[in-house]
Amino acid sequence: MRELLIKACAEVMPGAVVTGARTAAAGLELCRATQPDVVILDLGLPDRDGLDVLDDLLATCQASKVIGISGYTDEFTMHRAIHSRLHGFVDKNEQTSDHLAAAIHAALRGERYLSPAADRARLAQENNPAAFDKLLSVREQDLLRLFGRGLGNEEIAAIVNLSEPTVRNHRCRIMAKLGLRTSAELIRYALEKGFTRPEPTGRLESRLV
Repeated sequence: MRELLIKACAEVMPGAVVTGARTAAAGLELCRATQPDVVILDLGLPDRDGLDVLDDLLATCQASKVIGISGYTDEFTMHRAIHSRLHGFVDKNEQTSDHLAAAIHAALRGERYLSPAADRARLAQENNPAAFDKLLSVREQDLLRLFGRGLGNEEIAAIVNLSEPTVRNHRCRIMAKLGLRTSAELIRYALEKGFTRPEPTGRLESRLV
């Protein structure tokens, strides 16, 4: 996947020096050394969540334009990407050289590019009164990512530095807001919306280029 993306970037920007890294840690080090004009950031890296890397990346190379790519187009991924500091987003499922070229050139012009899938997701969420971002606070969305992993209240309390009763109350409020009755339904909701996902088996490694 990384090699294909490198070739695609080289075709889009003839004469540009294009290189890549396997992990977020290696990518940050590479960006620190090279200060690239454009970074293509996979949102599903093997060592860190791509969007969680974004602030570190922008601090490391402040002049770089960062374009996110992902094969996931679930509601939560799209919501996070659209409301992040990304300069563009390209959906792997619809990706063509034209989409990649449009994203890169738009970013270099100081414009923001959203793939057709991301734009559809944005409109759908804006028009859905039951969308999670209209029901849950940012804190509740963060906690839902942990609830969706099937973690107990005590485990989550230790992670987020809250008391167990506070986490339990958050769980109950989130379930009430979403109209869910059991923890199993809460986990299913988190999986369906993309707050969490099962550990993949034999998947292609994600890349930062």
